[in-house]
Order: sequence, then structure tokens, then C-alpha cells
Amino acid sequence: MTMTRRIDVTGLSKDFTLHLQGGLHLPILSGVDMQVDAGECVVIHAPSGAGKSTLLRCLYANYRASSGSIRIRHDGGWVDLASAPARQIHAVRHSTLGFVTQFLRVIPRIPTLDLVAEPLIAKGVALNEAQEQAKALLARLRIPMRLWHVPPATFSGGEQQRVNIARTMISDYPVLLLDEPTASLDEANRDTVIDMINSARDRGAAIVGIFHDEYVCRALATRLFPITPVQPVTLVPVI
Repeated sequence: MTMTRRIDVTGLSKDFTLHLQGGLHLPILSGVDMQVDAGECVVIHAPSGAGKSTLLRCLYANYRASSGSIRIRHDGGWVDLASAPARQIHAVRHSTLGFVTQFLRVIPRIPTLDLVAEPLIAKGVALNEAQEQAKALLARLRIPMRLWHVPPATFSGGEQQRVNIARTMISDYPVLLLDEPTASLDEANRDTVIDMINSARDRGAAIVGIFHDEYVCRALATRLFPITPVQPVTLVPVI
């Protein structure tokens, strides 16, 4: 497979201003450079508190970078999420950039089947076809059929996480960001998710993930990406 760069991060820094602490300035990331090609699963490797989740949120543009660029290959070109307008960020997320977090953002009263099928329907896939694909994923992830027409707000943590995974993986995104997707899963479902992620990588997805489980990390990582904590952490007032 010809390698195609899908993520190109240059000089990324992220600081937070703690307004409730008198405007103190907290640096988290500094000068991060990251390149990820199609067919890679790059695991962010760093101690707790070093900014792993902050980096993923910057890649998804939930956090705006303080400086640097975050270029994502989208629709035949590059989009810099560090400076792109909200409409363009939405377009990238719609068709190019998927994000599995540890938490399911539940939409009240929406049945699980509809929640999982919705990303395909939004792309123009026929309702019946989208639901058939959703059913196949829910069955593969061992969500009982009796729950498919129930909103997932009352599901267990592991069930909600599997719904979250199904909702993202159904779309075959070219770029995937994964924040501890197997953290609340039993062994059988963990191994199923590992197979799904490896299948996505084999089809050419560029994947960046955080996995604290050493078994999962070994099963998925094509390489590790170390983050050096910003040291010393100096809090200074913003003037």
C-alpha cells in the first residue's frame, strides 16, 4: 500500500488560562511535531498528566491550539484545524475525522439503532442499508437485540462504550482518534474492538490512540509517539 500522509502537526503548543486562579497561565503541550500516514496506528506514550488527552482534543479541534498547525488531509487537500473556521471543522468531522472518546454523548430518547445508523444516514446512505450495517456492528459488539430500540442513557458503562465505538466505526473514517476505547470492556469485547481497529488500519485509516492497557497497546501500535511533559510547570499571571 502506498503511504499517504493524513496528519501533519507542526509546532503545536497548547496553554490554558485559569481564570478562577487569577488568570494563571498553564502550559500543557509545547512544540509537538507529529506525522501519521495511512495504515499506521500511532499510540501516544507518556506519563499521566503529560497532555495525551489534550493532544487528541487538539487534533479533533475540541481544543484550539495556542500555536502551531494541525493539518488533516481532507477531500483531496489539507485543512489546518488550528485555524479553520467552524464550518470547515464540521465538514472534516463529517467525512474524514472520527473520534472515539471514553464517554457516549447520549441524545435523549433516540434509540440505539438510530444513534449508530445516523452517521451513515447523514452521508446519504439509505435508511434500510444504514440500519442493516448498524445491526451488524451492534451484534458484533454483543449489544443484545432487545436493547437496539432502547435509548442507551441507562446502559452500563461498557454497553455505552460499545455503542460509542459502533457509532464511530460504522463510517470508515480515513482518520481515527481513539481515547481509551477499550477501557471499560470485558476481554471478549476488548478483543473484538482490537480486531475492528486493526481492520480499519488495514484498509488505510490513519489512527492515533491512547491505550493504557499494555496488551491493547501491543496489539495495535505500529509505533509509539512519546510526549515530553512541559517541565517545570510554571504558573504565571497573564497580564
